[in-house]
Formats: sequence, C-alpha cells, structure tokens
Amino acid sequence: MEEFDYKAFQAKVLEQIKSGKPLLGKDGAFAPLLENILNAALEGEMDAHLDEDERSLGNRRNGRMSKQVQTQLGEVTVHTPRDRHSSFEPEFIKKRETILAEGVADRIIGLYALGNSTREISHWMEENLGNRVSADTISSITDRVLPEIQSWRSRSLDSVYPIVWMDAIHYKVMDEKNRPVTRAIYNVLGVDRNGYKDLLGMYISKSEGANFWLSVLTDLQSRGVNDILIASTDNLSGFSDAIKSVFPHTVVQTCVVHQIRNSIKYVASKNQKTFMKDLKLVYQAVSKEQAAIELDNLDSKWGKDYPIVIKSWRDNWEKLTAYFEFSDAIRRIIYTTNTVEGYHRQIRKVTKNKGVFTNDTALEKLVYLAYRNIRKKWTMPLSNWGLTAQQLAIKFPERFNLFE
Repeated sequence: MEEFDYKAFQAKVLEQIKSGKPLLGKDGAFAPLLENILNAALEGEMDAHLDEDERSLGNRRNGRMSKQVQTQLGEVTVHTPRDRHSSFEPEFIKKRETILAEGVADRIIGLYALGNSTREISHWMEENLGNRVSADTISSITDRVLPEIQSWRSRSLDSVYPIVWMDAIHYKVMDEKNRPVTRAIYNVLGVDRNGYKDLLGMYISKSEGANFWLSVLTDLQSRGVNDILIASTDNLSGFSDAIKSVFPHTVVQTCVVHQIRNSIKYVASKNQKTFMKDLKLVYQAVSKEQAAIELDNLDSKWGKDYPIVIKSWRDNWEKLTAYFEFSDAIRRIIYTTNTVEGYHRQIRKVTKNKGVFTNDTALEKLVYLAYRNIRKKWTMPLSNWGLTAQQLAIKFPERFNLFE
C-alpha cells in the first residue's frame, strides 16, 4: 500500500482554506486521508485474521479487491484484502457495503422521506460525495426502514381511544402484471386520553367493504384496543357494520362536510348559494330535533328539484346527526374528518411528484417515512383538551376514566 503523502495533504488543506473551497465532499482534501486510514484498517484486520492458526491451515493473502465507498467526507476507493480460503470478513467496511457512514444512509432516507426522486437523490450524492448512486442502491438503502414499519404496525396500543378518525388517500401503483391500478391507504388517526394525536394504523387495500374494515378493526383490537368512544368517518362502505361487530358501543359519526360536498354536486349552480343557506340550518341546528325540523323544511322547498339529495340525508340521518349528543366543543371535533384530512394534505406534499409507484411496498415505504416526519410535530394535545376530556368522562362514566 502506498505511503500517505501528509505534506501534500497539508498543502491541499491550506490551499482549499485560502480559496474558500470545502474540505469535505467532492474533491475535498479530507477524503484521501480517510481513504488511507480505512485501507490501513483493512490491512490490520487481515493481519489479525491471518493468525498462527490460520497460517497453519495454509491460508495466505490473495490480492485485493477495490470498490468505491460513499462516506460523509466524500467518495473513497478502498482495497479490501482477500485470503485464499475466502474466510476473511472485514468489520470496518463489510463485504458489499458501499455506504460507509450511517449518516449518509440516514441522509438518503431523509431526502427520500421529503419526496425527492431517486434521480434527485443521486444528483445530491454527486454534488456532495462525488459520485452518482443508482436507483437500486437508493431503494436498498430506503428498504432499511421496512423492519421499522413492521415493528410499528404490530406495536401495542392503548386500551381506550376517546376519538378516532378514519379516511382514505388514493394512489396509482403498478400491479403484478405491470398495469397501473388504484390503491387506497386507509388511515386510522386517533387521539389518546391525554389529547395527543397518533396514527394507530395504515392499511393498503385493494377493495373496500365490511370484510376489509372488519380486518382493520380486528387488528386494532388484537393490539390492545378494547374500546373506542367516537369514530368519525367518511361514510366508508361497510364501516358501521364492522365497527359495531367489534366495538358495539362506539358512536359512529359520518363526516357532515363530505355529505355537504356530495350534496352540492347535484344542485344546479344557480341554486347552490340559496340551497347551502337552507342546508346550513340543518347541520348547524342547536339540537337533533331542530335539525329534523329544518330537514323537513329543506325537503318542502327543494325536494321536488333534488329528491336524491334529500333522500341521502334521510338515509344517513342517524350517522350524520350523532354529534348532536355532545357539547359544542366535542361537536366541532367529531362532525368532520378534517383532522385526518389535514394529515393527508401533509402526506400529499411529499408524494405529489410520484406519478405511479412501482409496487405496494414502495408506496407504503414513502408514506410511512412522510408520517415519521409529520408525527414529530404532534407535541401538543388538542386545543382545550382538558375541558373536552372532562365532558367525555361525564358522557361515558363507565368507559372513560381520566385518572386511571
């Protein structure tokens, strides 16, 4: 191995300092020093490996194998010694390892979690470490998060959640026959007894219905959830039946905002403003009884023009009006799925540049990494949670104890 030229190294450091060039990264002065240290370490490892016992068995050095390795100081070339018996397993730089520093891998994962494409990450690697990295390499690095996802998906949950919101976000994914298909990620976002948000589960579904939701709710139950006080949903198909079979005492509230959006789509544009004014009297009524009166008034005025819209409100009336059981503070939290929709908006900021995901795993990996960044901001309980929690404890005295 060539002796390291410390005088040349020192001169390059001084020159780069004077010229304002970075000492780290591409063409930085420190990369050759690190390269020398690493190669010396590998040689030392081989010396230790070829001890008296190994040599007595006829094992000897058998040349070196060179490879490029990415480090935080730049790209370096290492020359891993080989032995005749191929029993040498280096520890400093393991076989097939091309990313030396965990910090580099973490940075790649971080860039990926922010929605950067493999091409953009490769460009960053070239700018900072001196060499482009293939999409396969980046994918293998980001795959390091898969065991973490599995652990997160199977973690234990609290026994009681006062409120959960359930909604879906949709993406295009290539299926087994390499065709783009739609996948839905159903997210279960909950608030614990202390008022802190937590994503209880993330489920990729090829289909929706009672069986799917039964599997979701059974999963929550198997992870320790014994009771959910209130569930706010987007009128998801089969959800009410499924939740009643697993958590029979849960109050199910269908999102009123989604119902309004779906209704207004079928109202002529010239009538929308007036119709909305009349509809507001229904969902902003002081009580369920008053809301029923206002719905009858809405039917009398608009029923002939928009019978399907009025019928939809009547068919879903019990699920749409569950929030009237509660105080204004709780009504504002549960009458809409805005809480989980807000979470979805943050996810879309990360995934917006992804046209079609290569497979379900790629989709789950990126969405989970985005969630991992988002949850760092969930450091405060919901606004006025102390008052809300007390009201829930009064409403559900046998099921929600503040002082457990």
